[in-house]
Amino acid sequence: MSITEFFDAIRAGDSAKVRALLDADPEIVSAKDAAGVSAVLTSIYTGRKEIRDLLLQRGAVLELHDAAAAGKLQKVKEFVERNPALAKSYSPDGFPIVALAGFFGHLDVARYLAEKGADLNAAATNGSGYNPLTASVAGGHQEIVAWLLENGVSPNYRYGPGYTPLLTAAANGRLEIVKLLLARGADPTAKTDDGHSAADLAEQRKHCDLALYLNDLTAPSDKH
Repeated sequence: MSITEFFDAIRAGDSAKVRALLDADPEIVSAKDAAGVSAVLTSIYTGRKEIRDLLLQRGAVLELHDAAAAGKLQKVKEFVERNPALAKSYSPDGFPIVALAGFFGHLDVARYLAEKGADLNAAATNGSGYNPLTASVAGGHQEIVAWLLENGVSPNYRYGPGYTPLLTAAANGRLEIVKLLLARGADPTAKTDDGHSAADLAEQRKHCDLALYLNDLTAPSDKH
């Protein structure tokens, strides 16, 4: 049996196959792929909660990035209390640990990491440019977005192909997050590198109410 087969089964959400492979080789539960990403983190990335729970039940050894993405605050604390510098660390695939907590909606973990010195403006080193705010926006976690903005993270941070948190929120149809970002000074006229506005992105993704809201916001005012 290959590691590739195991990871393919996780990504495909094939719980029965994952279970069978674990039965045949229990130690594979803590395997990592070629990029150094664990089976647990792969299951979390791909939204395979049943498989994540199975791996945890089977005794998967968690590293800090796994624990942060899984929302295991106590485990995160164990790592950081032993080595405080880990609060500022990155996952093997280049995401700030605090951004993983944000993307998967674990405010308690993000708060703890921030208290221990995590940089809330830290950007991914893998070319995506993700930081905790963009991760939280992409994950749709309004409470974390509000907390990050209150703590001074820029709502106009640019990353990837010219995206901003507002453009991402609009593309994902997150009206309340859009409002939060605008209230904190996000530029409603920002465009992607290929010239698309927030309203354009909302419209393309069929978020009609949000597109109307943004169009009204940026329409020239009637001077008559």
